[in-house]
This record gives sequence, structure tokens and C-alpha cells, in this order.
Amino acid sequence: MENFIEQIEKNKIAIIRKWISFPTVIELIKNYELDENLFIRRYSFAVVEHFISVIKKDEKTEKNSAVIDFLKYLKKQNFKINELFLIFSAFRDSLIDFLFKIKMETIELIEKINFNFEKIFSVLLDIYSKSISQIESALNKSIDIVDKYVIMSRTDTNGIILSVSNAFCKVSGYESFELIGKPFDFLKHSDMKDEFFATIKEIIESGEMWQGEIKNQKKNGEFYWLKTTIHPNFDNNGNITSYDAINEDITSQKELKNQQNLLVEQSKSAAMGEMISMIAHQWRQPLQAVSILIQKLPLLKEIQGEISDEMLNDVVSQVSMQLDYMSKTIDDFRDYFKPNKKKEEVYIENVINKSMDFLTYLFKINSVEIRYKNESTSKIELFLNEMVQVFINLAKNSCDAMIEREIKDRFINIYSYEKNKKLYIEFEDNAGGISKNFLNKIFEPYFSTKSNKNGTGLGLYMIKTIIEQYSFGKIDVYNTEVGTKFIIELPLK
Repeated sequence: MENFIEQIEKNKIAIIRKWISFPTVIELIKNYELDENLFIRRYSFAVVEHFISVIKKDEKTEKNSAVIDFLKYLKKQNFKINELFLIFSAFRDSLIDFLFKIKMETIELIEKINFNFEKIFSVLLDIYSKSISQIESALNKSIDIVDKYVIMSRTDTNGIILSVSNAFCKVSGYESFELIGKPFDFLKHSDMKDEFFATIKEIIESGEMWQGEIKNQKKNGEFYWLKTTIHPNFDNNGNITSYDAINEDITSQKELKNQQNLLVEQSKSAAMGEMISMIAHQWRQPLQAVSILIQKLPLLKEIQGEISDEMLNDVVSQVSMQLDYMSKTIDDFRDYFKPNKKKEEVYIENVINKSMDFLTYLFKINSVEIRYKNESTSKIELFLNEMVQVFINLAKNSCDAMIEREIKDRFINIYSYEKNKKLYIEFEDNAGGISKNFLNKIFEPYFSTKSNKNGTGLGLYMIKTIIEQYSFGKIDVYNTEVGTKFIIELPLK
């Protein structure tokens, strides 16, 4: 249901268009001479938002001033109760039709839509059966609640603030009289560019709704972040009269994300020292080879009196080959530490192989066997370097645990496959598993199971952050008969 609600939020206009295209709705609008523009642009969006809100909060219902206003409007047009049922049933049918269009139709989802429709409609029917004065009373109570708890504002067509809720005043630190009459960009933080607001203006002036995140400045100079939805209001002729902005304070979420990003960078920095050590190990063998080749030349000259062109070319060729290998090693590690600007489309097999290549020397000197099986054939969008870091950390943790516990036949099993439009990567070692007391704590920041205290405690926290926040996936961990298994789930297109 969560994925379906996400799709509804992205496709509100398509659902509304389907809703008003049903013959019963067209006929009712025509028979009662309803203002179609008002119905579409104001009330239909309110019904969709109400449906989403009730399901998200998993409550019996909630009072929505715009929906109650819709009922009041229909009441004044003398809508019959059975006609009210028809118009809301068409909304339910538009949701089910949308379900089939996006190929998410399941008996379970259809049953949930019907259940929530009945739950919501029963309350709306109860409200509709009351008198207009009772509806107005309910509306006034709802407005009081909205004013207290919903961060909202209204501006005119020039962006001048006409009204703000008490909740808006509370988050901004201003009194209402200090805001009303001011241009809305009076609140903007210096980090927000003029081009950003120019884009918003262009969208809402075209009659469309805008959604996004805005950074504002409080009266005391501090900042706060709002997740904002701005929609135009229209008169009976379809002209824009004002704009309403409904906001959610996401400052704490932003701060948490910034902290997570910082911890990821700390973890990467901690890994850098280990990487440099690996470069040194991987360079040792080619450096020895170059040294031997260079010593070979004077030795041959001493023995043979001269060095042939063939021999000289052979030595130069071999030295060049070793230097190319060393250069490639540096390039690989340098690319790894570059910050990703955008996601890349890759095959997971290539990502895992690249990750394991970084640790070739570590596996060799510690006798760790990598057993990799891949059954995935689809490309996936990833922040490549971050995902490489995930697999390097998992492999290093397994390797460290096997060394610490003196496991004899050391191996890591990696298995990637696809199922239900998801990519799964299973990562299992034979290091004996994680203590049950620690299993539910290993993803916490600064928690480490390493007895030698060389662990930063950031590795697994960073892994979880990258998978969940950067890749919108999931990671679980289990103890198996031989060790620990991590299962990563990532969404495919």
C-alpha cells in the first residue's frame, strides 16, 4: 500500500482526470450546473489529499476543512445522498483503474482501497446528513485546528502575504502582523537562489501546483526547512486569485541527513588509511619486478660485454607493463575516493567484481576464497563509489573476523539475483556469526564488535545509510550455520 500511495502522490492529476471522465460524474456536473473548474482545481485535489492523509496516519478519519467545504458546496446544490455516493464511488473507481494502469493490481490492494473508501465515506456521509449550520460549525472547528497545527500561508498574485497560520508564526518566529503585507521572499534564506523562486513563480502562474523544499530564515537569524506544496486558487472564471502554501517542518530531518552524510565521509576517511596500505602492498610485487629488471641490464653487460637491442626492448616492455599496472592501481583508488555527483547505470556483477579487486592482496595473504555467483541481468542505478565502499566494508569485516577467530578454511559467498523487480545481494562468511546480544546493534554509529578496538564503529552504520538513504533499499543481517549473512535489497527500474 505504501508504494501505491507514493504513486498516487505522483499522479494526482491523472487520477483526477479519470475521475471526472466517468459518465456519472459528467452527468451530475451537467445536471447541477456545477462549476467544473472549481470542482477540478480545488475540491478534487482536496479529496485525493484527504484519502492519502487518512491512510498514511491509519486513523478512522480526520477533519479536512477543504473536504468539508466540498460537502457544504454540494449541500447547497441540493445533492441527494445517493448522488453523493455516486460521485465518491467514481473516485474509488478511478483509484482502482489507476492500480491496473501501473500494473499493481492485487486482490489485497483492491480490498484495501475499498476498505478505506468505506471508512472515509461513512464519516463524510454522516457529516453530509447534518444541517449546513452543523457543517459550518464542524468547518470552523477544523479551521481552528488547522490554524494551530498546520504551517500554511496565503499570498496574492504578486506574492504579497495575505494571511498566515499560528503554526507558521511559531516556526518562523514572527508575529502575523510582521508578515502580512510583506513579499513572501522576505523570509527566504540567502542560500536560496533567485532562479529557484523564479521557477516556482513560473509553475504556479501557469495554474499548476508546485512541490519542493524551501530554506527560510527565522526572525532570530536561524534557518528552518519546509517541505512545501503551493497551489493556485481560482475564481468562477478560472482566473488565479491567490496562492496557498501548505508546509511541513523538515528541519530535523535535514539535520539528521547532514549528520549521516558527515558520518559517511568520516567512515570513508577512516577507510582511506587502509586503502593506502593496500596500495603499498599491491605495489610491492611490481616494484620488486622493476628492480630486478633494472639490475638485469648491468649484469648482462658485465657478463656479455654488451646489451642487444632485443634484450633492451624486452626489459623496457616488461618495466612499462609493471608501471602501467601501478598507474592503474592509483587510478582505481583515486576514482574510488571521488565524490559521486550522480547515479550511474551499471551491472551489479561489475560493481562487486570491482570491489573485490581492491582487496585481492588482502584475500591472498589471508587465504580467503571469494565464491561469487551472479544471476542478475538488469542494469541498476547506483552511486557507484558508495556501493563499492559497501562491498569493501562487508568483505573487510568478514576477513577481520575470520583472522581474529583463526578460522582455517576461510570463504565469503556472494550471490546476486533478481526477484519481484528487486535486486538482491547475499553476502555470507564462515567467521562464526555475531553474538545475539550484538545483532540488533551492529548498524548503530560507533558500535564495534572488534575486540582489538581498531574498528571505528562507522562501517556498518555507513553501509546502512548508503543503502537506505542513497539507494532507497534495505539491508538485513542473520546468523547462519557457519557465520553471518547480510541480505541487501535494491529497487530495479
